[in-house]
Amino acid sequence: MALISVAELAELVDDPDVVICDVRFHLADHDQGRREYDAAHLPGARFVDLHTELAGGPGGGRHPLPTIDAFAAVLGRLGIVPGSFVVAYDSAGGAVASRLWWMLRSVGHGRVAVLDGGYPAWVDAGHPVTDDVPDVTPTDYPTAPEWTGVVDAEAVAQSLEFGGTVIDARAPERYRGDDEPIDPRAGHVPGAINRFHGDTIGPDGLHRPTAELVARFAGIGANPIVYCGSGVTACHALLAMTEVGLTGGRLYPGSWSEWSSDPDRPVATGD
Repeated sequence: MALISVAELAELVDDPDVVICDVRFHLADHDQGRREYDAAHLPGARFVDLHTELAGGPGGGRHPLPTIDAFAAVLGRLGIVPGSFVVAYDSAGGAVASRLWWMLRSVGHGRVAVLDGGYPAWVDAGHPVTDDVPDVTPTDYPTAPEWTGVVDAEAVAQSLEFGGTVIDARAPERYRGDDEPIDPRAGHVPGAINRFHGDTIGPDGLHRPTAELVARFAGIGANPIVYCGSGVTACHALLAMTEVGLTGGRLYPGSWSEWSSDPDRPVATGD
């Protein structure tokens, strides 16, 4: 299960085995997510900082993965143990919370889901929120040997050379190179196809029905590589793929922020 509904979580919110994580984050203001958490969050939720706790390792790009040991320390701070059922939420349709979802799955923690609709859906359903910060007992989370399901820039190039599928999860205008507000060059990895992660969300703020998601990712082939701007929203595309049974997708964490920073790497524009 990649997604959990508000109704389902409401039945579990008091379960001691459930760890709820608030992963709200705003690229234009790194501290806004924390301020929102301090003002109100789901009962028992622990705040997770994308910028400092789900990123910051030695790799390239804006949000390189942290080291395995650093991530294990974050999980310990959150009171997560291998048997915990972790539920992550944000206020961006799952685009940020999916990063924690993917990282946990990458280290072998399968009991994790993203709250469909996130914080807005919880509030709209009339469920309570609080500004109380839970008293968490730290744990020692067993350190995984390495990240799994990760590729680097060379693997992306090699995959395309041998007919593999590479998916760009950014908005179409950034994929085409019409607009690039953040990274050094506009465009996309030559040969990559565009599947905007945001198109997996319907007008109601929830993920689209299964049939629509299946159609969205039809024909992508086995073991595709997915990238975005900095390796965050690509995890949202991977979550949607997993929700409809398309497993085996891999993440290029450096994503466009890393690829475009190297003038020797080719860039394509247009459709």
